[in-house]
Amino acid sequence: MRKKISLILPVLNEQHNVSIVYNAIKEVFYTLPEYDYEIIFIDDGSTDATLDLLKELASQHPEVIYISFSRNFGKDNALYAGFSNCTGQAAITMDADMQHTPGLITKLIEQWEAGYEVVYYYRKGSNIHASALSKFFSKTFYYLVNALATVKLENGVSDFRIIDRKVVNVLKTMNEDTLFYRGLIKWVGFKQLGLAYVPSERENGKSRYRTKALFSFAINNVISLSVKPLSIAIYLGFFFSFLSVLYVPYAIYSKLNGVAQSGWASVILTIAFFGGLNLMILGIVGLYLGKTFMQSKQRPPFIISESNINN
Repeated sequence: MRKKISLILPVLNEQHNVSIVYNAIKEVFYTLPEYDYEIIFIDDGSTDATLDLLKELASQHPEVIYISFSRNFGKDNALYAGFSNCTGQAAITMDADMQHTPGLITKLIEQWEAGYEVVYYYRKGSNIHASALSKFFSKTFYYLVNALATVKLENGVSDFRIIDRKVVNVLKTMNEDTLFYRGLIKWVGFKQLGLAYVPSERENGKSRYRTKALFSFAINNVISLSVKPLSIAIYLGFFFSFLSVLYVPYAIYSKLNGVAQSGWASVILTIAFFGGLNLMILGIVGLYLGKTFMQSKQRPPFIISESNINN
């Protein structure tokens, strides 16, 4: 029985890349005639001609499937849509900007056939195509995840991976408000293998990640993977309460010996410090409470505007 591979590619304003990546994938599977394949493009609210080009590709090539969202829902939600609609014995997730070199697909399939249920690529060394600021935030993000979460991620782990059908079926059941598949796929377990690779330069266009967006992305995903920040808040509270107790002997000594007490500056500084600490702890609690509130709404992770799945 011939095996089928599903390729899942989220796209956002990639009108100059969709045809290039399609042709590159087609060339790879030309060398793998024993496999059937489908390519699922998920248009995550593009504002350029991406959707029109996907429709054109789908009309000419039956292996091309497109799903168009009603607005931008985010890359991981687009992957969720792909998992929910793929039909292969394995699914390969990758970017459409050619940084995930299609030629590396063959190695993913080889390792999957060798018995691994998840095979993923992680960046070898630093990203030579990224700015110094992006490199700093990337290292900081993975440091925080590995320090606070129960899963451990290689620095530079990517969304370029192959996932066995049994793992896809598990991922489809995870209807979380904040999806972070790099962490969730590690969390589900199964037999996994990481492969080092050097990402190619983006074919066309520029990355749409900004510093503010990366910061928000990091906070949301650390919180989605771990409750350790709540524990840290508790320990901070105990630590500073202990420090305040140490002040009592000094206050008694000052009273008995007539030592002059500190003035307004020290009082205001103390109030400002502990006020800021309290706000920080309340902010951590508020983030978790907010995520619980959003999860309780049970809103769909994406809304499909149009697709050729039922055509």
